[in-house]
Amino acid sequence: MFARTVTRLPKPIQGLRRASYSTSTEAIGFIGLGQMGFHMAKHLQAKSTLPFVVYDADPNAIARFTTETNARAATSPGDLASQTSVIITALPESSHVQAVYTGCTGILSGLRKDTLCIDSSTIDPSVSIDVSQRVNSAGGRAVDAPISGGIMGAQAATLTFMVGCETEHDFGRTKEHLEKMGKNVVRCGGLGAGQAAKICNNLLLAISMIGTAEAMNLGVRLGLDPAVLASIVNTSSGRCWASDTANPVPGVIESAPSTNKYRGGFKTRLMLKDLGLASNAAKDTKTPLVLGALAENIYRLMAHNPELAEQDFSSVYKWLTNSHKD
Repeated sequence: MFARTVTRLPKPIQGLRRASYSTSTEAIGFIGLGQMGFHMAKHLQAKSTLPFVVYDADPNAIARFTTETNARAATSPGDLASQTSVIITALPESSHVQAVYTGCTGILSGLRKDTLCIDSSTIDPSVSIDVSQRVNSAGGRAVDAPISGGIMGAQAATLTFMVGCETEHDFGRTKEHLEKMGKNVVRCGGLGAGQAAKICNNLLLAISMIGTAEAMNLGVRLGLDPAVLASIVNTSSGRCWASDTANPVPGVIESAPSTNKYRGGFKTRLMLKDLGLASNAAKDTKTPLVLGALAENIYRLMAHNPELAEQDFSSVYKWLTNSHKD
């Protein structure tokens, strides 16, 4: 998937099986075959009847996807755009979205008229609006549709999409494709509204995960079986996604990242990035973030640890237990 430190597009990839559709052909393009995007694209490709084209900065990701499906590879985002009528992007950060859309070989360099561009990345709302306006000015139709549900949701096609777009027609076109990758598709408002909803959701998620980890840690130190405590919480007023789906204590929920050594989930450093987006939005709107600021500081401390930075953000439980043993 896209390297987190890269802000410029790589040179067009050579030697891959290239799509060859005419400019009048309808086709779906997907850019960003990372931990989330790969599973999303697999569901979309399997449930769609249109030709499917993919691109990623990592040739290995493209090779794996085209080997497992009948999709074809583009050599650059612009190459993909020149052959598709619908484009979905799922990228890590604002800089990656800007590069993929507006770079010299970016989507805008090959964009066809009325192409639907759906960005499912979680980025700064102001960047999202700017890129969307550029897409619309170039003749495309831009939609921001960040996602919630994590890798487990991507694998099971149970994601929630928070959609921001200009018209109900754009939403209808978008929903047709997003429903193949998730179970909830909600229009939040105009351009940028999806991003606004997403950063609010992840702000709450970060806070609730820390609270769940603290409660579970206290219960264990009081002698409670973590599985018993979790079963009580999950049928009581403390119930939340951080407890009943992604419980941070290893072994409590088999499918949770914590049981898999905190691998395969939403990385701590990405949660810190999202909390930074929420913090910036709060400053812009003069909104107080008391618990949000504490959560950001905690995840910043965790991200300083190279191991925790790459693990699922529920590893805050491990950080609590290891940092405060006595």
